[in-house]
Parts: sequence; C-alpha cells; structure tokens
Amino acid sequence: MKIVFLDRKSIGDDIDLTQFKEFGELVIYDYSTVAEAAERTVDADIIVLNKVPINEQTIGKAKNLKLVCVTATGTNNLDKEYLAKRGIEWRNVAGYSTEAVAQHTLSLTLYLLEHLSYYDNYVKSEKYINDKMFTHFEMHFNEIAGKTWGIIGLGAIGKRVAEIATCLGANVIYYSTSGRNHSDIYKEVDFDTLLSTSDIVSIHAPLDDNTLHLMDAKAFDKMKESAILINVGRGPIIAEKDLADALNTNKIAAAGLDVLDVEPMSDQNPLKDIKDSNKLIITPHIAWAAVEARVRLMDIIHGQIKEYLFK
Repeated sequence: MKIVFLDRKSIGDDIDLTQFKEFGELVIYDYSTVAEAAERTVDADIIVLNKVPINEQTIGKAKNLKLVCVTATGTNNLDKEYLAKRGIEWRNVAGYSTEAVAQHTLSLTLYLLEHLSYYDNYVKSEKYINDKMFTHFEMHFNEIAGKTWGIIGLGAIGKRVAEIATCLGANVIYYSTSGRNHSDIYKEVDFDTLLSTSDIVSIHAPLDDNTLHLMDAKAFDKMKESAILINVGRGPIIAEKDLADALNTNKIAAAGLDVLDVEPMSDQNPLKDIKDSNKLIITPHIAWAAVEARVRLMDIIHGQIKEYLFK
C-alpha cells in the first residue's frame, strides 16, 4: 500500500504520523496544488487530505486509488459522483473537535464581553502604574448569568455550548436551521425571536441552502444593540459586508469570528478595516485545532484506514 498525505501542514507539524507506516509506504507533502496532486497521486492506493480538491483533474491518473480520507467533517472538495463512478471509497471525520470548538466559542465570547483587549492594553500602556485607584472599569461589562444565549444550530457542538452556557447561568434558546435537531432541555424558538431576544448569539450550523447569508442586514436589524455575535460554523453564513456595516453603525456591540467567507482572508474582506478589538476579533480558523483534537482526528483516520484494509 502507498499512502500519500497531500497537505500535511493543515494538521500541524507537531502531530506524529508514524503510525501510518504500518500500512505500507508513507509519502508526505506539506502542500499540494491541483497540478501537483495530479502527479503525486498517480501510484497512490490511499490519499489523505484536507482542502485539496478531489476530482477527475486531480486523481484522473490515479489508477490504483482505493480510498480517500478527508481530515475534516466537510467534504465540499470531493467530487463524490466521480469517486462513485471510479468505485473509490471516501471517509470524513465528525465529532473530533466538539470540545475544542465549544471552548473557543467561550473564549471569543469572554474576550468581547469583558473587553479584555481594552484592559490588557490599559495595563501594558502603563496607565495602571501609580494610578489613583486599585481598579479601573472604564469599559463596562456584564455577567453571562441571567443573559439569553441564542444558539443557531443545535448539533453536537451547539449542544456542548448550550451546556457550558447553562453552567454559567445563561438562559439558552436555540434555532434549528435544518429543522431536524430538537431538545427537551432547551427552548426552541423561531429565527426572529432568537435574534431579537438574545444577548449572545453563537453559530454552530453547517453551510447549506438554509444558512447561506442567514446573517444579513435584515438579521442584524433585529438584534439587540448590546448583542455579541460569534461564528464558529462556516464563514458564508454571515454576509460580511452587512456585518461590517452593523459593527460600524453600532447595530450590534461586537462579533467574534473563527471562519470567513474566503480563507485565508481576502484583502477585499470588508471586515479587515475594523481594527477595534473591542468590536471585532477574528481568529484564523483555529477553533478545531487544539492539540488533543488534532491527535484525535488522526487517530480516527488511522482507524478508518485499518478498518478499510482489514474488513
């Protein structure tokens, strides 16, 4: 067996991949363009990838290819019809990053809610040195306890965030974008009710026809001016120009994003000009990437290959 990793850098250099050598020859590439992938997969039996497109252009010459493993949950980069035509199986991974993404959701929320950027800068600018008072609370903030936390998308991650929010004393409500996920624990509401009553709104939904640009100007108009928006779902769920306008005109208080419409960030992104970290924090798609989550991810991929080979 020849196993080819096409974009190893997408899971980090710190993750040990030596366990995959038990299956045969292991070839690892840090990155692969479409053209490079077409050449590098020619004699591969199994390929492992994250974002590389898999279609006739990239694997058309791969006559030995039997299995494609995606180191992610999303499979938009797979031409499944072509794979089926070739009899090539594929696998993806779900559930490996629930704890990491839920933790990052809380991190973004607290960063914005407590104006941590302002207070960090206040101390590091040395304004706190020999100040008149032991405390300083120029930027007011509130407790999560007693506030309404609205969750868009009550899948595994949404449910974990709901548990954390409840532990902090929040009143949790949710809106199911698919209409399939329901809970006896939390209150289900329609989209408009969630927007108009939530103090914190966090997005944990997949990208589909129901969620594309779900958060647009009309949605922001319905939110509280004091509301915080968090997106750790998919970037295109938010209409970024509308979010920029909402932040610049104080229609909502702040936003924390880990995903964008185009990644890496485009220089045309309207959010790049908002430099006030009390209003906006953007992290570079790292919510999933805790060390434990990435190790768990590759252990699952290893298990999938083993199951395929020895079924």
